[in-house]
Amino acid sequence: MKISSWNYNDYEATIRFHEEQICLRPISERIIRCVYTKRKDINEDSYLIEKKEKTNVGFQVTEDEKCVKLITSSMCVEIEKDTGLMCWKDALTGTTYLQEAGKTLTQINKVQYTTGGEAPVIERKKTVDGERNFISNLKPKSVGTTFRGQLKFSFADDEGIYGLGQGEEGIYNYRHHVQYLYQHNMRIPMPVFLSTRRYGILVDCCSLMTFNDDERGSYLYMDSIDQMDYYFITGTCMDDLVSDIRELTGRSAMLPKWAYGYIQSKEQYHSADELVEVAKKYRELDVPIDCVVQDWNSWEPGKWGEKILDQNRYGNMKDCAEKLKKMHVHSMVSVWPNMNKGGENYTEFLEQGYLLSDNSTYNVFDEHARSLYWKQAKEGLFDQGFDSWWCDSTEPFTGADWNGPVKREPWERYVLVGEDHKKFLGADKANIFALLHAKGMYENQRKTTDKKRVLNLTRSGYLSGSKYGAVLWSGDIYASWDTLKKQIVEGLNVGLSGYPYWTLDIGGFFTVGSKWQNRGCGANLDPSPKWFWCGEYDDGINDLGYCELYTRWLEFACFLPMFRSHGTDTPREIWNFGKRGTIFYDAIEKFINLRYQLMPYIYSAAANVHRNHGTIMRSLVFDFLDDEKAREICDEFMFGPSILVCPVTQPMYYEANSKELSSVKQRECYLPAGCNWYDFWTNEGFTGGQKVTVPAPLDRIPLFVKEGSIIPTARGLQYADDIPEKGIEYWIYPGKDASFELYDDEGDNYNFEKDVYTLTRAVWNNDARTFKVENVSGTYHRQPKEERYTVTIMDVSASPDTQKD
Repeated sequence: MKISSWNYNDYEATIRFHEEQICLRPISERIIRCVYTKRKDINEDSYLIEKKEKTNVGFQVTEDEKCVKLITSSMCVEIEKDTGLMCWKDALTGTTYLQEAGKTLTQINKVQYTTGGEAPVIERKKTVDGERNFISNLKPKSVGTTFRGQLKFSFADDEGIYGLGQGEEGIYNYRHHVQYLYQHNMRIPMPVFLSTRRYGILVDCCSLMTFNDDERGSYLYMDSIDQMDYYFITGTCMDDLVSDIRELTGRSAMLPKWAYGYIQSKEQYHSADELVEVAKKYRELDVPIDCVVQDWNSWEPGKWGEKILDQNRYGNMKDCAEKLKKMHVHSMVSVWPNMNKGGENYTEFLEQGYLLSDNSTYNVFDEHARSLYWKQAKEGLFDQGFDSWWCDSTEPFTGADWNGPVKREPWERYVLVGEDHKKFLGADKANIFALLHAKGMYENQRKTTDKKRVLNLTRSGYLSGSKYGAVLWSGDIYASWDTLKKQIVEGLNVGLSGYPYWTLDIGGFFTVGSKWQNRGCGANLDPSPKWFWCGEYDDGINDLGYCELYTRWLEFACFLPMFRSHGTDTPREIWNFGKRGTIFYDAIEKFINLRYQLMPYIYSAAANVHRNHGTIMRSLVFDFLDDEKAREICDEFMFGPSILVCPVTQPMYYEANSKELSSVKQRECYLPAGCNWYDFWTNEGFTGGQKVTVPAPLDRIPLFVKEGSIIPTARGLQYADDIPEKGIEYWIYPGKDASFELYDDEGDNYNFEKDVYTLTRAVWNNDARTFKVENVSGTYHRQPKEERYTVTIMDVSASPDTQKD
């Protein structure tokens, strides 16, 4: 591929070859958009990138004997004249970020599936993942041409590659791995990766993709694209890269404050009264809670997916919602994109022509269909008192794989599931159903009211979905220690993909394995074994081994963006794990209380996500990129700017079947270099850059606080927006100067967009040992009771255990 000509204007440079062209458009000094196409014109439409006016970023284009170069103040990209190969460099130092190894576009037929005018031949099946339509007479039809693309890389030997969303395998650094990027229960792909060499690549692609780094080469494969369109991003740290990703894709929405409290869910509650009883019992026990969740089956029997409540069980939902409100408890309800034939919602979609070709799932790509979906959800659920959404099954075509006793090969699953998504959604949009579903819910709720923030817990998603208030959860995982370990890794990679909101089912969705028959969705299911239904605790909460696993899982999840217990097979409310004074109950209660004690810190970190593109669950490469040991640590993470979390990921008390262990109750932790650390529980000081072994009894996981930190806390909260008993308490961890911006607002409306919030800066001068608090901006003030604050300087004499328990 040899350059034939080139030219540039104020906004971009165009490099022409024999049949192709490359357009290089600086978006900022640190971001360059690169479009490689065989078309005459560049397509500016995008589902992922926000449209903005072209900006005149200062750059120059030069050439020498070998290369054409485009240079901004920060970046330089060199294109070899004879080969078209591109090399991305730091403009100031000349250091190479990435040497590309080539690009290819291969023309293919664009296919659409249709019944060709015949009536669809439909088989309706009950599956573990809900009721589904299977259409046997769809046929492919050519509707033009498109391309398959391959972007090739020459990675450096010591380079780490992170991101790509969430998989199942627990792969942290994707060097020397293959990953298939397709939507599935337990898989949430993202078309972006970040490198330890301080660059990132965001590909504007909505089709199936494959990341490959093995003996066959290093490349990103795109299944169906009109043009190869990607953004090369550089920065001094991972936060810079994530910030730029969100500048491109959109600012993350501000979630309601209560979304950061404890959320109780299970499969499933069966009436509005039961939701109230669960909330009431938590209040009677003085255990904090902010939300109860209604899983599937709120509809009348046989009307799968209806957004109309069964009046026999939920006819009093408005009254129950008021009872919840008086207890300061919110509600969330499960909604599905597919509907049974014969229901009112289904009939309305059918009559208006808003169903996809499976004759069951609504056409999320049509704006009018999204509006109709919202209208039904509003009238049937929102107006009945539900506060938020659980958009389940948002990768709606996975039935080909979500069955059978043996888990198929990775490539086979990619083909099976991917082909179904291509068939019903189109190959070029196979990965974005959940994104547009979230878009419809967010935009239409915002049109309806500004008094309630949008919150959408969704099983799948895509890059840019956080601007629609969508929190990802990792799908129907099963209960095992190995699953817990892998989930930590997957959460870290979601954050490294630029997506800030992620959670999971505390304790695993499937608890049991061999006793799975006639459980779960529908109860009248195919009784044959399922590869994914393989929890390791057939006796559920009666197995002390599961109680230990659940407790450790909850302790880890206390430090996730959303703190939510959920699952099938066995109940999850705290009283099922004993009573006050017993070990499991007390440990669970301790960490729920700790979550609320840290609420000022957590909500301020959440505001930082919206205001400054921050990340709450932080891989160690965010803050310790220069520490080579920290780069490889994937079972620890930072929670916000100051707290290092080291989850316990192995049993210490019991194996499955309540078999008692004699293990030492401690954990080895790595403390990143570059600062000193305080043990959160004892305030003992440690030097960074070393491994330490600390106690880890059942009611404690190792936590450390970085020196030079201020952590605002609050005592006695029973819900996220509760008034602290003694105002804000600032914990200071000396050793370096420190500052913290404490954020607060009205919690569940959009008045913060009108400056109805308060931002307060707390400052610690380490040399002078002085502390001050000053108002920075905003007009919001809570009750005077909260204006008081106390300060504790955390050293060994501070007796932290009594304060933090």
